[in-house]
Amino acid sequence: MSLGLPVATMINCADNTGAKNLYIISVKGIKGRLNRLPSACVGDMVMATVKKVNAGVIVNPKGEMKGSAITGPIGKEYADLWPKITSAANAIV
Repeated sequence: MSLGLPVATMINCADNTGAKNLYIISVKGIKGRLNRLPSACVGDMVMATVKKVNAGVIVNPKGEMKGSAITGPIGKEYADLWPKITSAANAIV
């Protein structure tokens, strides 16, 4: 699985919370190496700030979704890691 979302990446928000763009500021649970930017992949939880468009879902620290619906498909890896959020998705890729 490729780590395609490094820190300082702008992604689209895929739920209906009202946020449009998210800016990744850190990746949860990453133990890295000196001077290497941490990266996230499908299913990783990241800490992000809301900016004014790739896709993400806003969750609270317990892992529960803040919005009530997800627009667009989600990855199979994501579905295996977060079953509560998967139930709100309309398609799994």
